Amino acid sequence: MEIISCVFLIVAAAYRPAAACAATQAGKTTSSDTLILCRACGHELAFGSDTIATVHSHMALSTRNDTLPGGRRVHVQVFENPHGLQFELVTFRKADVDKRWPAEKLFSWFPGFSWTVASCPRCRTHLGWAFQPNSWPATITPSKFESSDQTFLALIVDRLLREDYASSLLVTPKSFVS
Repeated sequence: MEIISCVFLIVAAAYRPAAACAATQAGKTTSSDTLILCRACGHELAFGSDTIATVHSHMALSTRNDTLPGGRRVHVQVFENPHGLQFELVTFRKADVDKRWPAEKLFSWFPGFSWTVASCPRCRTHLGWAFQPNSWPATITPSKFESSDQTFLALIVDRLLREDYASSLLVTPKSFVS
C-alpha cells in the first residue's frame, strides 16, 4: 500500500519514482540526499547537500540558521530590493535553474558579484538569483558558471519545497484502503 499512496502526491506535477517515495517513508532519507523542489511545479532543483552556509553578506537585513531534516545547517539571509520587497534567501553551490544573462552589477546584495535572475526551467517561476564575480563578462556559458567555485545561487525560501515535506502531503484514496 505504501508505494500505491506515493502515486497521489498533492504537490502539482511533482513526479517522484515510487522507489524513492518508499525509501523516504521507510525513514532512509538524510539531509544530504533530500531533494529541494520548486514549490510551484515540483521540479527537482537541488539536493540538500548543494546548500552552502559560507556565503555571507553585510548587506543582509537579518540572518538566521535553520536546520534541514537530518541536521544539515543552512544559513538564511533577509535582503530588501530597491522596491522595498524583502526576500529570505538560502545559498546553493548548484541548482537546476535557468539563468537570464546578461548579469547586472548594480544593486548587488553581495559586493564584488554581479547577478542575474534564476528561474525554474519547467514553470518559469522566479526562484532567485545567480551570482558571479564582477570581473567576469556580463554573459557567460552555463557550463562556466556551474564549473566555477566562485559562483553561487541565492534562492528564495518561500519558493522552495523540501521533498520530505512534500511526501507528507500524500493521500491514499479510500478505494485503496483495506
